[in-house]
Amino acid sequence: MNKRLIENSKRIVVKIGSSLLIVKDKFNSVWLKSFIDDIIFLRKKNIEILIIVSGSVSLGKSYLKIKKEKLRIHEKQACAACGQVILMNNFKKLFEKKNIKVAQILLTYSDTEDRKKSLNSRETIFELLKCDIIPIINENDSVAIDELKFGDNDRLAARVSQIIEADSLILLSDVEGLFTSNPKKNFNAKLVSEVKEINKKIFKMASSETNPYGTGGMYTKIEAAEIASSAGCDTIICKGNNKNPIKEYLKKQKGTKFKSKVKKGNGFKKWLAGKIKVEGYIVLDLGAVKAISKGASILPSGIQKIYGKFYKGDIIGVKNIKGEKIGKGVTYYDSVELRKISGKKSSEIKTCLGYDGRNEIIHRDYLTLNE
Repeated sequence: MNKRLIENSKRIVVKIGSSLLIVKDKFNSVWLKSFIDDIIFLRKKNIEILIIVSGSVSLGKSYLKIKKEKLRIHEKQACAACGQVILMNNFKKLFEKKNIKVAQILLTYSDTEDRKKSLNSRETIFELLKCDIIPIINENDSVAIDELKFGDNDRLAARVSQIIEADSLILLSDVEGLFTSNPKKNFNAKLVSEVKEINKKIFKMASSETNPYGTGGMYTKIEAAEIASSAGCDTIICKGNNKNPIKEYLKKQKGTKFKSKVKKGNGFKKWLAGKIKVEGYIVLDLGAVKAISKGASILPSGIQKIYGKFYKGDIIGVKNIKGEKIGKGVTYYDSVELRKISGKKSSEIKTCLGYDGRNEIIHRDYLTLNE
């Protein structure tokens, strides 16, 4: 099944962890040469490939001879600016030896979270793929600030997968996949070969530990799988620090697979489902949860609690009474208005607010539910 998951895909996003690309603060050309053979193998099967990379800050630190561990934001941005050049020079040089052209795309958080910008990013990527060019994508750390960052390239890879409607996302790491507990601390930890549902139990298994060069961990990989799955994209986490990692995975079938149950459909809803940041939350009672699961819109009568400050047109999360996230959508009311009408009937909206308003808090066309 895992082999078919990859070989039946038409478009694959591959995320390369920084621990694979950097060894002793230097670019790992030997590993990349081996990985390029995997890319050639996939392209011969008419699979379109996009690559998400990490490591520009670490390479920049080495280039600028900065020894301290913790960097201030402007120092990190300077390192990223220098390191990204080194990163792309190596990719360009080694891919060209195999007659493969590559292009650099640097994305910021808003390039995927803003609907118009995400569509522009999508069109650029599609044009490159049409010209038989492999996009090499990284977060634009030279201008991004911590408040407006993905935080790691696992989530970036998932958002790119959603935007370009990828069939599969492969997260290459220094670990074999998701274990029942941290294998570095527990020798009895077992590899989870398949995850059918991403829930609290699965997140509890994930360790937030990472390598000296990275910013993520297994937890962020589960988050990435969750984002990708919401857009109908399957995810595989597997060991990458060996020769021909993708061929090796296909041969041994050792890793963790997340099979999406979502069918590819409405483009706006897929974008909405994959959106990382929400401005607040509403909590629905049991009756409202049942209603929206059957295709209804969210009405004020079903709202029990409201969290956060948000405005009309913002994207807010939806939870059930257990506090579980069940979806997200575009609100027609701001948080101040919503606190006045929550729990009320739609016919009472004018009395509560002093003016006529829409009956729906979130219309079903602007609401997406989790699996």
